[in-house]
Amino acid sequence: MYASKLVFSQVIDHLPIHTFGRCVVRYQGNRYVKSFSCLDQYLCMAFAQLTYRESLRAIEACLRAQKDKLYHMGIRGGVSKSTLADANEARDWRIYADFAQSLI
Repeated sequence: MYASKLVFSQVIDHLPIHTFGRCVVRYQGNRYVKSFSCLDQYLCMAFAQLTYRESLRAIEACLRAQKDKLYHMGIRGGVSKSTLADANEARDWRIYADFAQSLI
């Protein structure tokens, strides 16, 4: 049996996470955050894009089905529909816009 990193983790390893961290610090994205960080939110949304999930309910169901593998995917916080909705509403969108510009 092949025991290596998940494909999602291998894809994420190619992203400049230190650049993402600078964007988060610039806009104070993790201020007042207890468990679901900006990186967790980004990884959940990247997973949703790669797996063609279109609703928060579908994202939550898919991630909960892989609950034992979330840590290995890099997602440290708990994933629920309300947590994703609150994070999407409250977090500054410029964090992700700046990170997207750095990827281009």
